Amino acid sequence: MTPEDGKGEGELILYRTEDGRAALQLRLADGTVWLTQAEIAVLFDTTKQNVSLHFKTIFADAELAEGAVVKDSLTTAADGKRYVTKLYNLSAILAVGYRVRSARGVQFRRWATEVLNDYLVKGFVMNDERLKDPAGFDYFDELLDRIRDIRASEKRFYQKVRDLFAATSADYDPKNETAKTFFASIQNKLVFAITGMTAAELIVARADPSQPNMALTSWKGDRVRKGDVAISKNYLTAEEISDLNLLTTAFLDFAELRARNRQPTTMAEWIAQTDRFVAFNERGVLQGAGRISHLQMEQVVFDRFETFDKRRRATETDAAEQEAISELTELEQQARSSKRHPANNKPQKKSS
Repeated sequence: MTPEDGKGEGELILYRTEDGRAALQLRLADGTVWLTQAEIAVLFDTTKQNVSLHFKTIFADAELAEGAVVKDSLTTAADGKRYVTKLYNLSAILAVGYRVRSARGVQFRRWATEVLNDYLVKGFVMNDERLKDPAGFDYFDELLDRIRDIRASEKRFYQKVRDLFAATSADYDPKNETAKTFFASIQNKLVFAITGMTAAELIVARADPSQPNMALTSWKGDRVRKGDVAISKNYLTAEEISDLNLLTTAFLDFAELRARNRQPTTMAEWIAQTDRFVAFNERGVLQGAGRISHLQMEQVVFDRFETFDKRRRATETDAAEQEAISELTELEQQARSSKRHPANNKPQKKSS
């Protein structure tokens, strides 16, 4: 009974009953979870009619305001038609659970209190005892990899570095131009330590409009967009990403330890400390800002993206035309076949 990421419309949390007889996907939206009346009936091992009666009582007694706990959702049925379905949030689900008074209701309320609430507030849930003493397959290394990937994400890294350096740098001023480029300098040194190139140099070296997806290894959404091509991490191999995540999280731990020791450090000293950290890990140390500026990189890579995007649109147009031709050819063949075998189109007589 643990939350799991789902796919499709919004995020889904998978809930399994303790008896293993039912599994439900709770829709996560607006800081709560949502179920239909039919799903609530399955959850509490009762009938939909019973759930409906409980809701009538709940709203009639003004225990909950219907407008605050119910919302409409459009769903597409198997016949292709769209129907409006009512969804009920966690407060409404729990209110029914208290009235049903079943073992399932007790289990869900306990799970909602101990597990779901943590997930809604914090965005994660951990089973500490299972991680300390695993039984069966151990997912701890996978958990560490995912945590490292999150910590090494650009926004997380920037936020952590900013907070640490603001607390320890004697000359840190967020409005100062040096402070604005400070984060990029630190990030560049770590990227260089892994790839031998600065972020800008890496992008210019690897962005190739003649290659599928412009040679990117990762991007947001279902297709490469302009904003994706100016992010250095999108060009890294799986091994490089793993190494960069390890180095980045180790650097954050190193920086946090200095902050805990309350060692006052200027921004220039932080740059020197970063160089020493990289050298200690037997990686190449970046000297200077690199051969290509961020602005130069953007000019080059955005021009390449225009070339790539024109070729992509032309390819997609050709593919659509070929698909249309194939469909027309198939229809013509079916029409000719019908003319040659008209008897096949006549209704068959039933034998007596």
